[in-house]
Formats: sequence, structure tokens, C-alpha cells
Amino acid sequence: MNNIEKLQKELPSIADCALITSDINRRYFTGMKSSAGTLLVFENAAYLIIDFRYIEKASATVKSCEVILQDDLYEQINRLMKKHNAELCAIEADNVSVSQLSQLRKQLGCTVSAAGKLSAAITKLRIVKTKEEIRSIEQAQSIAEMGFEHILNFIKVGRTEKEIQLELDYFMLKNGAEALSFDTIALTGSSTSMPHGVPSERKVKSGDFVLLDYGAVVDGCHSDMTRTVAVGQPSDKMKEVYDLVLSAQKNAIDKVRAGMTGSAYDSLARTLIKLKGFGEYFQHSLGHGVGLEIHEAPTGSPSNKGILPAGSVITCEPGVYIAGEFGVRIEDMLYLTDDGAINLTKAPKELIVL
Repeated sequence: MNNIEKLQKELPSIADCALITSDINRRYFTGMKSSAGTLLVFENAAYLIIDFRYIEKASATVKSCEVILQDDLYEQINRLMKKHNAELCAIEADNVSVSQLSQLRKQLGCTVSAAGKLSAAITKLRIVKTKEEIRSIEQAQSIAEMGFEHILNFIKVGRTEKEIQLELDYFMLKNGAEALSFDTIALTGSSTSMPHGVPSERKVKSGDFVLLDYGAVVDGCHSDMTRTVAVGQPSDKMKEVYDLVLSAQKNAIDKVRAGMTGSAYDSLARTLIKLKGFGEYFQHSLGHGVGLEIHEAPTGSPSNKGILPAGSVITCEPGVYIAGEFGVRIEDMLYLTDDGAINLTKAPKELIVL
């Protein structure tokens, strides 16, 4: 069953048809990347209306629905709705702006629903990864891990954060990544205490931590990993914090399983960090989903009482950040099963001293 057929099974409880315009969801359902196009899904039919820039590619590659050259978009949508006797059309409430909603309600000859049922159904589908998605995530992670091996030989005293970032980015793009998962984070010294710091001209010094948070994209699927390494001999406090973060991560990886709530998962690492007196220095969530987007459902956070489903991919990234001193984060990606978690990240994470 392809992804459109999965949505068609959900459609009767949502609306007569679904109108999908977001780039990510359109790619999820059609398998084709594009910056434009409208996917219209009925219970027994589906259509991709797309302009001349993409029509040749879509006609050759999209097999899950009928491909139509865009002419007068709203007239084409209305014609198809009339053909299928559709009176209620659901849109992506999470992705459509107020102005776009107003335009749709003005142009379409049916009731347009922005109640959120369609977005919820799509999230439910996307949260459970297909075999193809897992394979792409693993390929993306493999590229990222090759990048880690490469950058360990590049990092040394005197290198700037920007130099490290650019070298890592170039390596991944040169070795199979279609894109970067996000702007690579490469920080050193006291800058490592900023969880999402921006690389600068700051130079690596002996005794510094270097924190790397980055990922690669393959077939639209992202990877995400963080490693913290030392250049020169770290202080006893740095080693203590590193060992704590690693122990907290290992505990969470060993005990997480599908069916657990996001808050229970978060507590597997957070409780240990709090017990050691560093709770105030761990302020972000333990993990987030990864797939066609770098941040998607599910989440492992103190506030998430929702269930982590089998087949989902979630990060495990505890961190301790002491302002003005240093920070440590270690991040792996986990594939959740009823029996536990399969770690998709193979890179070493015992403290590396360069």
C-alpha cells in the first residue's frame, strides 16, 4: 500500500477530499521533490496538478496518482470536485496561512475545512517510517559518520569554528548528501555552552571541547547527530560532565521502547542528570522525531504525554550547558520497537581526546 492509499483509508472520517500543497507532504505522498504543485486526494482517486516546470519529471516518476498539467488551477480543482461529488474539502491546517485559507474559500465551490483533521492524519502516517525511509535515513547517517571520521583529522589547535563547519559540510555534500539537514553547528571552548550557537572565527585552543551537531539528507530523509570531543587534556570537571551526559544517554537508549510516553522517555535521562546536581543545565527536550523534516513528531519532552509509536525515529540527545565554561551534548537516532530501540547511529561516543 502506497502513502496515498494509506491516506485514502483515513479520508472518510475527515472529508470528501484532501487538498495538499505543502512541499514536504506533497513529496511524502508522490515521492517527487518540487517547489510547487497541488495534490488532490479522493477516496477512490488522486491527482497531482503541477505546472510546466515539473510536468515532464512528474509524468515520468509519479505513479501513485494521475498527473495533470496545471492551467487554471482553481477551475481544475472545482471540475475534479464536481466529478467526484465532493462537498467538503480538508486542507493542511498546519501548513496553510490565513490568507491562503481565505483565497481557497473564495475560489473553491465547496466547503473548505481547516479543522486540523487532515494534518493530524498526515502526522499519524508520517510518524511511522517505511522501510524505504529507514534505508534513506541510514544512508544519510552513514554519510554523516564518514564526515565525523574525516573531521577528527581536521580539527586541531588554531582551526576556527567556521573552518570546521565548512570542511564538514563540503565533505558530506561531496560524498553523497543531497543537502545538509540544517546549518551545521561547530563550536569550541565556552561557545559550546550555547545549544544552538552559530560558528564564528573563534579558534580551537588546547583544553577545549569541540561540539559538532549536524546531519545529511538522502532522498529527502534527514540524519541528525551530535558529538563532543576534546582537543588537548580536558579538565576533571569537563570529564565528569561528559561521563554524566553519556551515562544519561545510555540509560535512555537501554530503557526506551514504543508505547512509552514522551515525558517518560525524557525522564530516563533527565532524572540522572538532576540527581548529579546538573538538572538546571539541561533545559531542552531529550529528543525529537526525524524524517522528511529535521524536527517532526514524536517528541521526548517533559510535557509530552503522548505515546511514542513503534516504527518512529527519535533522537536521544541529553546535554549539560554551563554558561561561560563549556557544554556537552551527545546525540544518536533511535528506531523504536515494542521491545526497545535500534540505534541507527554507529559513531563512537566515548570521550575522544585529539
